[in-house]
Amino acid sequence: MKFAVIVFPGSNCDRDMYHAIKDVMKTEADLVWYENSNLENYDGILLPGGFSYGDYLRSGAVAATSEVMKQVKEHASKGKPVLGVCNGFQVLTEAGLLPGALMRNKNLSFMCHQEPLVVMNNKTPFTTGYEQKEVIHLPIAHGEGNYFCDEATLQELKNNDQIVFTYKSNPNGSIDNIAGIVNKEGNVLGMMPHPERAVEALLGSNDGMKLFQSMIKNWRESYVTNA
Repeated sequence: MKFAVIVFPGSNCDRDMYHAIKDVMKTEADLVWYENSNLENYDGILLPGGFSYGDYLRSGAVAATSEVMKQVKEHASKGKPVLGVCNGFQVLTEAGLLPGALMRNKNLSFMCHQEPLVVMNNKTPFTTGYEQKEVIHLPIAHGEGNYFCDEATLQELKNNDQIVFTYKSNPNGSIDNIAGIVNKEGNVLGMMPHPERAVEALLGSNDGMKLFQSMIKNWRESYVTNA
């Protein structure tokens, strides 16, 4: 499996993502500058955290209109796995690949600490390595992580089992404690906590490893099946 780690002006977690895939998971990965719109040779697409375009207008709003996102949408429609973390989650909502929006944290302050999460859906390509309702610990680092959607969208998320992760203590005020969701097809995941910063026990948690292991395992099984 080969991953593209998309780099926008202002991204600052791209190296963390690259390190997690390349050095820890021992899987192929490239840092792909946002002006490169050819993602054909990649099996998975990763949108890292940071402050793309300085969070101008709204977090992720400008990045969502970039040329590379046209390719991300195209490949997502073909079933390729797409993971957006923190600012990457914001980009996915702004691009219309995921419903809802990310607003300012309820305390209006930037938050950066380990946070316990509950795995609400372990049947996605990103979470098969976890147990249902397993409690994991991942770091958060955001000022606009307060997930919001209207009641109709929330009900749809629940009906389709699209809520993948929830917070135990809801630090940012997200509706229904939501920390991460997938699209209806299940191949696009957006989440505010950082799994790429939780792949080594030395850093306080390696609970993020199972997410990347799940992606790789599911791709291999799908590749073998379709080969």
